[in-house]
Amino acid sequence: MSKPIEATIVVVDDEPSIRELLVASLHFAGYEVETAGSGSEAIEVIERTQPDLIILDVMLPDIDGFTVTRRIRQEGIDAPVLFLTARDDTQDKVMGLTVGGDDYVTKPFSLEEVVARIRAILRRTREQVEDDPIIRVGDLEINEDSHDVTRAGKPIDLSPTEYKLLCYLMDNEGRVLSKAQILDHVWQYDWGGDAAIVESYISYLRKKVDDITVEDEDGTTHKVQPLIETKRGIGYMIRAPKN
Repeated sequence: MSKPIEATIVVVDDEPSIRELLVASLHFAGYEVETAGSGSEAIEVIERTQPDLIILDVMLPDIDGFTVTRRIRQEGIDAPVLFLTARDDTQDKVMGLTVGGDDYVTKPFSLEEVVARIRAILRRTREQVEDDPIIRVGDLEINEDSHDVTRAGKPIDLSPTEYKLLCYLMDNEGRVLSKAQILDHVWQYDWGGDAAIVESYISYLRKKVDDITVEDEDGTTHKVQPLIETKRGIGYMIRAPKN
């Protein structure tokens, strides 16, 4: 049985090798993918497919990515745009967000990071449509509007870093995240310390999220089932209990 298509994505980049890598990675993640190698072709493909998300290189041979975004926005196409930029330039990033982009990734990038950004953007934009600020994994809930966290209805008090880490895990429910990915996302790229900090914060989260006692209707008490898993030698993930 084939996996359901999670979303349709248009990948726009003039480098065939980058397009091929992204297409393979996105297909594996469950996305349907269309591609374009220039700005003018991108506009044509986007108009035809009406995608759920667009991955758009800033530097294209004919029309740059910012101009492409302006044009599709003028045509009423509001699909979120994830810019690919070769320059880690604040002005580029500001321009991208100004013309209607939603996020950016600086080349060279990791495919895992691109997929994580896509999932976060799609979840965020779909929640805006549904007007639901709640992220759920099993009986664990985060309200992104109020930043309230509960497990089995019990409030959980998290530090800002613990909250960011938990959000990242829940945004990627069912997917193993490496320590490097977690460091990049939670502590940002300027973190130069020991990856052991990830282990420490996962331990903090486990104590707060998985070490909770709940009371049933008949008055009996029991521990909740753990949600945070360690995949030895790979990383960490969160997912709802199978039973």
